[in-house]
Amino acid sequence: MRRRVVITGYGMITPLGHDADKTWESVKKGENGVDYLVGIPNIDKLPVKFGAQIKNYNPENYFNRKDLKQYDLFTQYALIATREAVNRSKIFDFEIDKKRVGVILGTGIGGIQTVLQEFENYLKEGEKAVSLYLIPKMIANIASGIISMEYGLNGLSYAITSACASSGHAIGEALRKIQYGELDACITGGSESPFTDIAIVGFSHLRALSKENNNPKEACKPFDKNRTGFVMGEGAGIVILEEYEHAKKRGAEIFGEFVGYGASSDAYHITASHPEGYGAALCMENAIKDAQIDKNDIGYINAHGTSTPVGDISETKAIKSVFGDYAYEINISSTKSMLGHSLGATGAIEFIVTMLSVYEGIIPPTINYKEKDPECDLNYTPNVAIKRDLKAAMSNSFGFGGQNSTCIIKKI
Repeated sequence: MRRRVVITGYGMITPLGHDADKTWESVKKGENGVDYLVGIPNIDKLPVKFGAQIKNYNPENYFNRKDLKQYDLFTQYALIATREAVNRSKIFDFEIDKKRVGVILGTGIGGIQTVLQEFENYLKEGEKAVSLYLIPKMIANIASGIISMEYGLNGLSYAITSACASSGHAIGEALRKIQYGELDACITGGSESPFTDIAIVGFSHLRALSKENNNPKEACKPFDKNRTGFVMGEGAGIVILEEYEHAKKRGAEIFGEFVGYGASSDAYHITASHPEGYGAALCMENAIKDAQIDKNDIGYINAHGTSTPVGDISETKAIKSVFGDYAYEINISSTKSMLGHSLGATGAIEFIVTMLSVYEGIIPPTINYKEKDPECDLNYTPNVAIKRDLKAAMSNSFGFGGQNSTCIIKKI
């Protein structure tokens, strides 16, 4: 028998705030986290000079010197968001079996900051200049491992890497582990800190990034006719998933029930989504079937919506394929218009936004939406948040390689 899974804690660090409360309040107001980048080597020579960067971050406010020698920035972000989620959930204020609490995180490119810095040290000064922490700082699973150590958790602990679907898949796999009895609770989500010159150049050469250097605030405009590409972001989102009776027994505050998870592959192209949205549609169908709800219970979709010319049309077609005429009654928004696209962390950040939308009955907007695209003809909640009582909502994340994830959260 499948067990019920609920959300009892959440935390974030994003370009709109160093915690979840500030991020959520900013998202509801339609505030913009995109600006010119600072602290990036060779920024004047790069084809893209802006992004959704976490501002005023001082790592010494969170970590001691020893930790900072060992933690790449993506690990730092993961720990900050985890501490907030754990504090909110109060899960470790009670005696629980830590052998039945796991950690599953997603990241797209892990410790890329460390890799590049240490490679530069090597080229300049040779092998003696390379940190002994190079390997443990860069590997994708290290944030999961360090979180397990911080809280003394002996349940499973690992990372999932599936490009921009990474944390959507991580949260979905955590759901399964609890549903079928392997865990009672799981710390899950994702983290990413990709801002390096080589990453910017790499995505730019794929023609994926917007290059509107003269107007960065309006560069990310999902579903708008004049969209030109995605805007890179960074950050972390972490949730505490818990078996319902386990949470109820300890009197936990419950923010929503995680009822459906779907995954699929486009099997089409290394970077481009299927033009008809076949893989995305299958993913959403799988999640709805898993949730055992009626399609018409979905009142909001937090879209993948990256602001790429092809991708937004593909997702629109997929939504119409799944929901038919009802697609026009659903509120859709892309919060990437405010937060940027944080690659492997984006699914977790948007999962939390979707959960809070259901919890509070507020749908955040798609900002920078000015001109309708005839091929994107749904309700993208342009520019201003709205109130809407929601039974359930959906969050989509799609990644390079054609890897898709969809999560559905229900009001409880």
